[in-house]
Amino acid sequence: MSAQPHRRAPAGAAVLRTNLTEAIREAVLEELAAHGYGRLSIEGVARRAGVGKTTIYRRWDSKLEMVLDVVSAIAAQGMASPDTGSLHGDLRAMIGAAAMALRHPLALQIIPDLLAEAARNPQIADTLQAALHETQLGVSAAVLKKAEARGEVPPGTDVQLALDLAIGPLYWRLAVVRDNLPEIYLDQLAGRVAAALTG
Repeated sequence: MSAQPHRRAPAGAAVLRTNLTEAIREAVLEELAAHGYGRLSIEGVARRAGVGKTTIYRRWDSKLEMVLDVVSAIAAQGMASPDTGSLHGDLRAMIGAAAMALRHPLALQIIPDLLAEAARNPQIADTLQAALHETQLGVSAAVLKKAEARGEVPPGTDVQLALDLAIGPLYWRLAVVRDNLPEIYLDQLAGRVAAALTG
């Protein structure tokens, strides 16, 4: 068995650049939550991150490019497909992860605002489509593929419908109605969605 090549951890200026970029990304999210996309400014992000505007412009050419990059980077850290051994368990894990993300105070402020902006800006709409929808759709497809292999759902079960059934109620309750969800609700939702897909 061949040894894996040893990769040195970044040091010095590389670490500083990485940490600085992360600080700016956090500042972007906080500014989005506080002011929304329309009122977000490079100046405000720089002030919150404790850097100069030139530091930001070295990384992104515009506010739009900066926000799209940050949103895409977060989506790239998305949840891996659960593998609990049952459709109900996988759905519960998927729903639980989505609920945790939607319960985050920053997400509750940022997602509705960006969705509103997406109606006016095709670049934001395309990024949200790729970053949020397609990422979650991929997780749902993997869950259904495993369920099909176990004989829990019929072949060709509609992935988009499964995603709508599982995540739609969460978004309504957490982002629109702003209602608290007891854990039993997540269990019940997973059970109802599993029943609908297997029935």
